[in-house]
Amino acid sequence: MTAPPSDAQVLADRATAAMWAHDQAAQSLGIVIVAVGPGSATLAMVVRDDMMNGQGSAHGGFIFTLADCAFAYACNSAGNSTVAAHCAITFIRPGRRGDRLVAVAREVSRAGRSGIYDVQVSVEGTVIAEFRGHSRTVGGSFVDPPAP
Repeated sequence: MTAPPSDAQVLADRATAAMWAHDQAAQSLGIVIVAVGPGSATLAMVVRDDMMNGQGSAHGGFIFTLADCAFAYACNSAGNSTVAAHCAITFIRPGRRGDRLVAVAREVSRAGRSGIYDVQVSVEGTVIAEFRGHSRTVGGSFVDPPAP
C-alpha cells in the first residue's frame, strides 16, 4: 500500500502544473519535468543542433537556462510568487550534441523572503555545471486555493 502524498507534495504538484501551463520558454527548448517536490526539482533537456556554440559544444546559455528552470520550479514549489535575485554558474565540462542534460535543484536555505538553491547539471551522472541561485519571494500566490 502506498501512502498518500503529503500536503507539501500536493502543493508542489499544483504549483508545477500552474507554472508549466505558462512556461513557453522551457517548453520551446524541449525541457521536461522529471520530478518536483517541496524545495526540489529535477528537469531534463536534450542538447539539439541549434543549441551548439561556435566551438562545437553546448552553448553555456542553454545549460544556464536549464539550471535556472530547475531553480525556478524548486523555489516556487510552495506556490508563493518567487523570483531570482542572483544566480551564478560554474561550467566544469562541456555538454555535447545529443547529451541528455539533467538539472537537479535542491533548497539549501530558506528564511523569510529569501532562499538559496543549488543546482547540479549532469550528463549520465557526470556533473558538467554547478549553479547557485538566490531567490526572493515577492508576495502573493499563483496557485488557486484547494476546493472545499
